[in-house]
Amino acid sequence: MLLSEKVAVVTGGGRGIGRAIALKFAGEGAAVVVAARTISEIEAVAQEIGDTGGRAAAVPTEVSDEYACERLIHQAELQFGKVDILVNNAGEYGPVKPVEEINPAEWDRVIAVHLRGAYLLTRLVLPGMYARRSGVILNISSLSAKSAFGWGSPYAAAKAGILGLTRVAAAEAARKGVRVNAICPGPVTETKMSKDLGQTLAERLGVSKEEQLGGFLNTILQGRGQTANEIAAAALFLCSDEASAITGQALNVDGGAAFY
Repeated sequence: MLLSEKVAVVTGGGRGIGRAIALKFAGEGAAVVVAARTISEIEAVAQEIGDTGGRAAAVPTEVSDEYACERLIHQAELQFGKVDILVNNAGEYGPVKPVEEINPAEWDRVIAVHLRGAYLLTRLVLPGMYARRSGVILNISSLSAKSAFGWGSPYAAAKAGILGLTRVAAAEAARKGVRVNAICPGPVTETKMSKDLGQTLAERLGVSKEEQLGGFLNTILQGRGQTANEIAAAALFLCSDEASAITGQALNVDGGAAFY
C-alpha cells in the first residue's frame, strides 16, 4: 500500500474533496485524522474508515484559530505518534459579490479559513517533519487561483496566496526531506460548495442552474466537471513516494481548463 504506516491530517475532511482524500488515504494504509467544524460529519468519516479496518480519529477544528490548530496537531501526535502528511483542504467560497460590495469582515473570513489556516498548520507540522527528515504537505488550491472569474475575489486571492505559500515552503523544506505541493481542482460539481455557488451565480445571472453550469463546463476541454475521487487520486500520488521528485508544484486537476 502506498501510505502504509503513514499518519495523515486532512482538514475539511467531513465531506466533498476532503472526505474523498481521507477515505483514499485510509485505503492505502494511512492512519487519518479527519478535521472540520462539523462534528457529525467528521465522526461519520472516521467511522466509515474504522468499519473497513482502517485507523482514524475525528478532531473538531476551526482552522483559522491558532489554538484549535495546535490542539489538532497535538491530538494527532498523541494518538498516532507523528504527522507524516498534512492536507490543507478546509475552506469556504465566501461572498459571491463584486469587489466593491465585499465588506472587510467577509474578506478577512475567507482569507483566514484558507490561507491563515494553511499557514498555521504548516508551521506546526514542519518541525517534526524536519526532525524525521520526512514529510509531505499538500495544499488544495483552486482553478480560481489561475483563472479569473467574477464575484469571488476573496476566494481567488486566498487560493493564489496558497500557491505562494506552497512555493516558498517547498523551497525552504526541500533539503530537509519535506515536499510541499498544491492541487488546483476545477469545478467538482458534486460538492455542496459547488452546488451552492452555482445556485447563487444562476440567480445573479438570471438563468437556470442548468444553464449556468452547462455554460461553464463548456469552457473546459473535457466538457465536464471533476469528481472528488479524481482529486483524491491526484492527492494520493503527490503524497506518496511515487512523487518523490515532485515539490513546489501546483498540479491542475481541471479537465483542461488552465495550462499553467
